[in-house]
Amino acid sequence: MIFTIYGDYIRHYGNKIWIGSLIRLLKEFGHNEQSVRVAVSRMMKQGWIESEKKGNKSYYFLTPRGEARMEEAAVRIFKLTPDDWDGKWRMLMYTIPEEKRQIRDELRKELLWSGFGSFSNGCWISPNNLEKEVNLLIEKYEIQSYADFFISSYKGPQADKSLVEKSWPLQEIETKYQEFIETYSKQFIVHQSMMNKGQMTDAECFVERTKLVHEYRKFLFADPGLPKELLPEIWNGHHAALLFEQYYKLLAQSASQFFEEVFQEDNDMQWKDKEYDADDHPLMSE
Repeated sequence: MIFTIYGDYIRHYGNKIWIGSLIRLLKEFGHNEQSVRVAVSRMMKQGWIESEKKGNKSYYFLTPRGEARMEEAAVRIFKLTPDDWDGKWRMLMYTIPEEKRQIRDELRKELLWSGFGSFSNGCWISPNNLEKEVNLLIEKYEIQSYADFFISSYKGPQADKSLVEKSWPLQEIETKYQEFIETYSKQFIVHQSMMNKGQMTDAECFVERTKLVHEYRKFLFADPGLPKELLPEIWNGHHAALLFEQYYKLLAQSASQFFEEVFQEDNDMQWKDKEYDADDHPLMSE
């Protein structure tokens, strides 16, 4: 939840927040001060955030690694339509020795998160332009001696979609999208009606918008974001994206008002991104 709040709110306000404000925001979800401090400490140990003291107050801000991850995640979350495909496949092949098993396991998690599919043992593929991400991973895990990266075309004997079927569990992803649609379409109608009648507070909108993004961003770990040429003609992901956009915009302004109400106390509002508009999200592409 803290990751979600950094990614959907704090990121637009200079990436830094007083711990007291963060505790106040998380209180809306039923989390107490101790649990927030424990989670923040864990995030620091993992290298996502750093801290600084101003007087007797502690402020927490994203590390360069944290900023890069939040930016990458935000671009994927708010990109609501798939890209056109250039017809190329990106292939990463590696043979990492057993004594470096931990690196192999961590690399696998990173590749899945970035949208790569496991075509075969030690061979990962993606139709998306992920050269930058691959180079960063090779450098991060120092596997230059064990990895090879290719950009290539598939020449058959089957169609390109057959590679998708071998590398990603599309049916499982479809099912997850359907569950999201069934749950949140009902909530959207209820909250739309409540807001039209003035029956939702800004704090409630903040909670619901945060929960929505928190749930939708889980698809980053499941959906590789395939281009439209490689997707089924009927794909639940399109319907889920449309629902997410409508629901997000319904809650956006009131949620941001509550966040700013909390944030403006003992935080610096001057770092707010002038291009950020919750009603017209800068990354939300049609």
